[in-house]
Amino acid sequence: MFRVYATTPETMGPVAIGAHAARAEAMGFDGLQVPDAVHDGLLLAAMALQATHSLVVGTAVLVAFPRSPMTVAIAAWDLQQMSAGRFELGLGTQIRQNIEERYSARWVSPVPQLREYVQSLKDIFHSFQTGERLRFEGEHYRFTRLQPFFNPGPIAHPDIPVLCGAVGPAMTRMVGRVADGMITHPTNTPPAYIRAVCLPRLQGGLEQAGRPVAGFRLVLGPLIATGRDEQAVTASWEKQRRLLGFLYSTPAYWPSLDMFGWQDKGRQLLELTRESRWQDLAGIVTDDMLAQFVPRGTYPEIADVLRERYAGLAHSITFPMPEDPADDPLAAAAIASLRG
Repeated sequence: MFRVYATTPETMGPVAIGAHAARAEAMGFDGLQVPDAVHDGLLLAAMALQATHSLVVGTAVLVAFPRSPMTVAIAAWDLQQMSAGRFELGLGTQIRQNIEERYSARWVSPVPQLREYVQSLKDIFHSFQTGERLRFEGEHYRFTRLQPFFNPGPIAHPDIPVLCGAVGPAMTRMVGRVADGMITHPTNTPPAYIRAVCLPRLQGGLEQAGRPVAGFRLVLGPLIATGRDEQAVTASWEKQRRLLGFLYSTPAYWPSLDMFGWQDKGRQLLELTRESRWQDLAGIVTDDMLAQFVPRGTYPEIADVLRERYAGLAHSITFPMPEDPADDPLAAAAIASLRG
């Protein structure tokens, strides 16, 4: 049994997100993930929550470092209150070039910086709820002033889950130490990689902090090729080939390629981007690579494919919304099967 989260296209903005969220709720999804890329993730989350009644909405993932933990804490607190406890805060670091050159923000030491970010958020939430003095003093963040006038006060559902995206070994262990869960990157979702790499790293972090495994959530975010028939599945398969080519042009994601002996593929993709040959990326991604990274099957088949692939590895998984609403009943049946 999985908790199933709908995904949201990164290009979807505030005009369309409400209808998208309501559609996900009607289809039987447990939750919805909203991105923080082309549009503001907190704004999208607010509008998705307003348009629904029972759907959990989470950011996947909010780019942390350009935002103060205090401003994120205030927004998360408001979203949790307005939704009666249906908000989840997903955080991530992005890559250094984006943080420094796209956001003009500080990139110092991402693992301890994100660790303090999560720890300071939890301290701020505690002060909001209890009124106790805020005193967080770290290397990267310092919060020692929260006058009663600026404290939003207690709410009915103060336990906001804080999940983090992680790829590298130190970041993954850190997430196990301090966060409530981890959202996997699509490049880290082959079952062999999860078993051999992700889970041992998380376990190490949990053990270091003396935390039980049972309370930690792993949310799998695989790229999935599905549709009403084999023709639609093939079209989705090729779409994921293009996306995988783009993702693996980033060296930070190469460890999972290395595991399968495809180190040369990442270097080839990076060289193509340096030559601005973006249209040629997909040609580097072979069918064997797709088979490792992208589960495929028609809507009647895909739930069994995903269960066989991920049973026992996680309790939460993302699933794509159909591009054509006419396919919603078929997708809803697959979602119900995954949930049951």
